[in-house]
Amino acid sequence: MRAISYTRATDVGDAVAAVTGDPGSSYLAGGTTEVDLLRLDVLRPHRLVDINRLPLAGIENRSDGGLVIGALARMSEVAQARAVVERFPMLSQALLLGASAQLRNMASMGGNLMQRTRCAYYRDTESACNKRVPGSGCSALEGVHRGHAILGTSEHCIATHPSDAAVALVALDAVVHVEGTHGSRGIPVDDFFLLPGETPEREHPLTPGELITAIEVPPAPVARGSCYLKVRDRESYEFALASAAAALALEDGVIREVRLALGGVATKPWRARRAEEALVGQRADADVFARAAGVELAPAVTRPMNAFKAELARRTLVRALLTAAAQGGGTA
Repeated sequence: MRAISYTRATDVGDAVAAVTGDPGSSYLAGGTTEVDLLRLDVLRPHRLVDINRLPLAGIENRSDGGLVIGALARMSEVAQARAVVERFPMLSQALLLGASAQLRNMASMGGNLMQRTRCAYYRDTESACNKRVPGSGCSALEGVHRGHAILGTSEHCIATHPSDAAVALVALDAVVHVEGTHGSRGIPVDDFFLLPGETPEREHPLTPGELITAIEVPPAPVARGSCYLKVRDRESYEFALASAAAALALEDGVIREVRLALGGVATKPWRARRAEEALVGQRADADVFARAAGVELAPAVTRPMNAFKAELARRTLVRALLTAAAQGGGTA
């Protein structure tokens, strides 16, 4: 058994300084992912800096209709917040579908964004994994890859990103606010998640010790009629095979604004920009939705075990769009 020291931080600046000054340190929030990885010997920090007492758990309603969600706000709290349910239902639904009730009560919003892939090869220290050991190879390429990604992949990694909430946040153009030794900055959430490319071990553009402090969700009237659809092997406590966040603003049946993102099929939460571009100005009907979904999935790179995901993702996206349209859409 390895010894791990433990520190409890009560100030953001002290927490950042502690982890920045000691590369072997790691932040600890809800611990719903990190503790598992510690037990599996995948993560090996020699010190945990507990940040649960930091004043980062609030949900601020902005006068313009946006929200600022503290990084330590729990998933269950955010999912049930009235402003989230009414203004951003796709986010509420994604959070409720993202984990069991017990995990939602513990898991933090910042930790949800930072969670690591559920790829079995990443979690098996005997297997080659470029995320865990850069340059060691990717066992999934020739192994069991049924649940792996078909979008945003590289020859070095095909692991899917596991977060449901991040899919909704990407569709909502959220901004991740972080604090480091050089001050604070905001990172558009779509830029917060990096494609694997040749460096799959680097998943975020954070500098050592930078800490997520808040997630800003800008006003989006279009999101009031949004939805999140998740398709999985079983109805509860399972990761997505394919998921879709969808929001539409309609005017006389014509799409004036659309927000789309996919989960379960890509190496990062996937903003479906090709489909968005194909839909604006078109009639809101199933045939139009199907063509747009086909445009989005055209670049998919499939393998024998996960080839079904391309069609599943198309159907999931179409169904999410039909659901959003049936709800009347939001406001452009």
